[in-house]
Amino acid sequence: MNGFLIALIVIVVLLLVVGIWLVGQYNSLVSSRNRYRNAFAQIDVQLKRRHDLIPNLVETAKGYMKHERETLEAVIQARNAAESARGGATPESAEAVNKLGAAEGGLGSVLGRLFALSEAYPELRSNENMLQLQEELTSTENKVGFSRQAYNDAVTVYNTKTETFPTTIIANLFNFRPAVLFEVSGPEERERVDVKF
Repeated sequence: MNGFLIALIVIVVLLLVVGIWLVGQYNSLVSSRNRYRNAFAQIDVQLKRRHDLIPNLVETAKGYMKHERETLEAVIQARNAAESARGGATPESAEAVNKLGAAEGGLGSVLGRLFALSEAYPELRSNENMLQLQEELTSTENKVGFSRQAYNDAVTVYNTKTETFPTTIIANLFNFRPAVLFEVSGPEERERVDVKF
């Protein structure tokens, strides 16, 4: 009976160790998932700020660029498309993240055209309101870039955990699905948008 008791204690201790390990791995996956969700929320905050600045930028430019109505309307349409894509995006939806990336790429492209056209209007380049908007937009563009990088770093850590053994067993058991990286969707988004007047 003494041997039976020792075997029982060993089995209970092993089950306890395995249970603690499983809980630790599960908690690690949850923590990683929460990090990438928070990072995605930070992108969302910066994109909202960017989208809020654009109508002010267009209104300021409108007074000087009366003959560039097409470009100004294109900026507003691209901003609205990006805002719409932002509203439905979640990091768990590859389609939504790709749609958001494409919409933001289109917005960046049309903003680049606006900034290029503004070079022809010296009064606009020296407008105090425009200079302030330029500074805020530049700052926001940098924050969007940093937020994307933080998000992609968090997604990479999470995806690595869900794909490596033995954590992949727990990830599959508890339905942890891979997250989607926020990638550049097209060649126009790879081009740098210079904000200068």
